Amino acid sequence: MSTSTADKATTLKQLHEAPEILRVVNVWDAITAKVVSDLPGTKAIATAGHSIAASYGYEDGGMPLDLALSGAAIVAAATDLPVTADLDDGYEDPAETIRRAIGSGIVGANVEDRLRPFDEAVARVAAITAAAQAEGVDFQLNARTDAIARGGDRPIDESIADAIARGKAFLDNGAALVFVPGAIDRGVVEQLVDGLGRGKLSVIGLPGALPAAEYEALGVARISYGPLTQRVALRALRDLATDLYADGVVPEDTPTLN
Repeated sequence: MSTSTADKATTLKQLHEAPEILRVVNVWDAITAKVVSDLPGTKAIATAGHSIAASYGYEDGGMPLDLALSGAAIVAAATDLPVTADLDDGYEDPAETIRRAIGSGIVGANVEDRLRPFDEAVARVAAITAAAQAEGVDFQLNARTDAIARGGDRPIDESIADAIARGKAFLDNGAALVFVPGAIDRGVVEQLVDGLGRGKLSVIGLPGALPAAEYEALGVARISYGPLTQRVALRALRDLATDLYADGVVPEDTPTLN
């Protein structure tokens, strides 16, 4: 039975607020959404904007809005689970972007601040959450700050303080979580959790990052994997193609997943 968009948003909210960390494995099209959705451990689906962009020949952050929304809609149509989408920086009108996303069944999103001026970044978050409220959906904004990822040469303590200040303001204006890419080191994560509160930080599981269970113990609410899932899939494709060119054969245990 199909579940309403509002109900899916409520489910995602409950997953974000649960004591267990929410692990979302990022997908980029209908078949990857189906394969991941069919796994017993999958509770929600997240799109990878980087991966969708790459699939259509765009650089990360460079695909047009209509393509970003259609890519997310394809994933949402392929699963009955809640879908949270990577919508880059929200584009020119983030409120309208979110209204259109909700219309496609999307119930959460990553939206980047790209280190815009503080007040401007906060205003864009407020516009998103107001638009979602007007749609009657408890939209789960995973508000991303690039305070660390784009911190450049400034001392890490300054970047952490900036991430906390921005994150607090985002939460005060209706964001569900604060996504801080680059929070890999245990000490950095501890400071962010102390500043934002337990159950409010979202991280990405990059190579060298902590295991999800350790993030959970530190008070992190959610972990996703961004473009890394597509990179692993592409490596498998590359390795198979290399083997086939060397007179190999397709492995007999290849599952029929598509």
